[in-house]
Amino acid sequence: MTAQQTERFYLLRFIMSEFISLYSGSSGNSSVVRCGERYLIVDMGKGVRTTGTALKELELNISDCDGILVTHEHSDHVKGLSTFLKKYPLPVYGAEETLEFLDTNGVVPATCDLTALTPGREEDIGVFGVKAFPTSHDVPCVGYRIHTPDEKTMTIATDLGVLTPAVHEALSGCDLVALESNYDLHMLRSGPYPYYLRARIESVRGHLSNDECAAKLLELIQEGCKKFALCHLSQENNTPMLALQTVFSTLGAAGVVPVKDCIVQTQRRNEVSPALAF
Repeated sequence: MTAQQTERFYLLRFIMSEFISLYSGSSGNSSVVRCGERYLIVDMGKGVRTTGTALKELELNISDCDGILVTHEHSDHVKGLSTFLKKYPLPVYGAEETLEFLDTNGVVPATCDLTALTPGREEDIGVFGVKAFPTSHDVPCVGYRIHTPDEKTMTIATDLGVLTPAVHEALSGCDLVALESNYDLHMLRSGPYPYYLRARIESVRGHLSNDECAAKLLELIQEGCKKFALCHLSQENNTPMLALQTVFSTLGAAGVVPVKDCIVQTQRRNEVSPALAF
């Protein structure tokens, strides 16, 4: 038995996997997928102090992190990388176009260990299996399907204007799904945003609405998934209550009882959210 197989054996016996949002919203996004002491960070949209404090709150050691997965180049997902990586030189993974942007524009240190992931192919990152898949956004963007050492699977997909076949495939058959529920359509259309920005958000290269998220959650529940994290809620065009009400209304109309039949949790904008075990 190899050292990695031995580690997997003990992980399977004593722990379970968790998804934890460090912060999630228009001002910054970052989350952790962990199994025992090992973990991955997905995005880092706030500074090293905020992210470091969140990791310390969770009693996570930097030495136990197998790497940082980056979804895309927008600042609310990468703003904290530069300073963090100078202090903690962890490997960074993502789509080739995204990594090129980060490198060329000095978003990551010149010495940073960058590894491009091939969409659709599962890669070993530490003790995790990670498969990137493309999402429809206004810059190159991916989501991640993550296979944990205890044989569980979760997918995170944010910043997507439409649920493409690749996204549907990545969301299917998971133990937990973290999906964008960015805006309430009425709030967006009656709010202060100029027309061009509203049009961008509503477009197929923008963001997912509460209604679109709710419809997909119902489909996934009917397929067997029971745990969901609602992510990337807009500060200006959504509220946690509205997002939950939309989901619960859609599920209730189909006879699904939240809490009894599934767990749905909105992720906090500026603080660590409760862990979701899966």
